[in-house]
Amino acid sequence: MRLGTARDSERTALYTAEQRARRDATRWTLVQGLLAPAQFLVFLISLALVIRFLLTGAGYEAATLSILIKTGVLCLIMITGAIWEKIVFDQYLFAPAFFWEDVFSFAVIALHTAYVWALFSGSLGPAQEMGIALAAYAAYVINAGQFLLKLRAARLQAEVTP
Repeated sequence: MRLGTARDSERTALYTAEQRARRDATRWTLVQGLLAPAQFLVFLISLALVIRFLLTGAGYEAATLSILIKTGVLCLIMITGAIWEKIVFDQYLFAPAFFWEDVFSFAVIALHTAYVWALFSGSLGPAQEMGIALAAYAAYVINAGQFLLKLRAARLQAEVTP
């Protein structure tokens, strides 16, 4: 059994010491920390409205407005997240530590954008629009899970690394 060196540990760590210091010093960490639960709350409200519409046929306008708000919050968190990533990792997106989360974020954005396109083009009916929204929301839940796992990894790393 080979014991890892400090250099091995740093290579597999989520953050280097310098990146962790930048992460802790930037206000964008707080912004992300506030926007993420806000986005989740918007998601829950919107999901309830979408399901209500699909089950009862009532509340199309409320569901539609909630999806547009969710899409706006998603764009906001993506932009501020890119700024955060630039400060912490010195690149706007696809830093190695968050590569797959960023890739999947683009799938989430693509699905939300497909909903907006369907809504404004009038090319689909309300039920199909809501189906796209549900697909976008399923992808969002997976992506949020990815980020929660990274948050947990960062906390575990902080416990090990002084």
